Amino acid sequence: MLELGLLAGAAAVVFAVAMLALMLVKSLLWLVLLPLRLLLSVVVLPLLLLKAIVGGVLMLVVAPVLAIAFVAAAVVAAVAVAIPLLPLLLLVFVVWLVLRPTPTSTAIAR
Repeated sequence: MLELGLLAGAAAVVFAVAMLALMLVKSLLWLVLLPLRLLLSVVVLPLLLLKAIVGGVLMLVVAPVLAIAFVAAAVVAAVAVAIPLLPLLLLVFVVWLVLRPTPTSTAIAR
């Protein structure tokens, strides 16, 4: 049992040393590649600005078309729901015509 504990401790030490080595490699790569990352960010920033401007102008053109398409889709969906309900609506209208109270006129005829 003691050997198993020592083996687990040795594995933990090996794991810690490996993580320390990987952290050192990562830090070294981060430091070496920092100028390249800064240069790329300076190059990419105007491109991102251009992308935002083009996207905004394009959205000004596309937004009205999408709004019209959404309104048309809403009308189509409403009609698709209302068509199957037409017989029921007709029945309700007939029942209302039969059962509505007759208007009583209080006006005096001339």
